[in-house]
Amino acid sequence: FTPVRGESFDLVLANPPYVPAPAAGRRPRGAARAWDAGHDGRMVLDRICLEVPRLLRPGGVLLLVQSALSDPARTEALLREAGLKAAVTRRRRIAFGPVVRGRERWLRQRGLLPRAAYEEELVVVRAELPV
Repeated sequence: FTPVRGESFDLVLANPPYVPAPAAGRRPRGAARAWDAGHDGRMVLDRICLEVPRLLRPGGVLLLVQSALSDPARTEALLREAGLKAAVTRRRRIAFGPVVRGRERWLRQRGLLPRAAYEEELVVVRAELPV
C-alpha cells in the first residue's frame, strides 16, 4: 500500500490471492504470489480490510473478489469494524481451477472442502465508506 499512501479513491477494485496454501509462514514466490494466501487464505485479505478505509474517499467503494474458502463473513465483519458498510453482493459457483485441484486433498483434510464438492464459490464483497 506504500505506493498509494496519502492518496484517496472513489473506487478500489481488488482480486487478491485468496486460495489457502499448505506452506504456512512462507511467503509465496514467483507465479504462486498470484494465488497463495497463507494457511487460511487471508494473508492479503486481512491487510486490505485494514488498509482500505484510509484509501477511500467518503462515499468511496471497495469491490473485492474472493473465494468462499477464505471466509467472506470475516471479510464483511472486518470491513464493518473499520466503519464501512459491507455485504456480499454476488456469488458464483465455478468448477475447481488448477490451483484448487492441485490442493484438493489438503483442502479436504483441513475441512475446507466437503467430500462431494467439485465446485468453488466465488463472491464479490462490496464495501462503502459512509459520507
